[in-house]
Amino acid sequence: MKKLRTDMDKWFEKLDERWRTLPLRKQHKYTLYFFAGYLLLTAGVIFKVWYDANKSNNDMVIEHIENPVLKKKGSPTLLKDTLSQF
Repeated sequence: MKKLRTDMDKWFEKLDERWRTLPLRKQHKYTLYFFAGYLLLTAGVIFKVWYDANKSNNDMVIEHIENPVLKKKGSPTLLKDTLSQF
């Protein structure tokens, strides 16, 4: 675990060094591109949630609850207590 943390720290240091060696204009351009991508992704998610919320049918139907045992077509003689057999 310690080696993994050390390797990750080294990798982040290399990445930070590469970022710092980039010209300032390029850093600014990359930052704007990442922000624009994030903004598009956020707008897409918000639009999808809004679209799904407007599309859904929120009508709730309240009906009488029926007993599933009474709905059964089978004979009531088939329903026996298994403990009485012992």
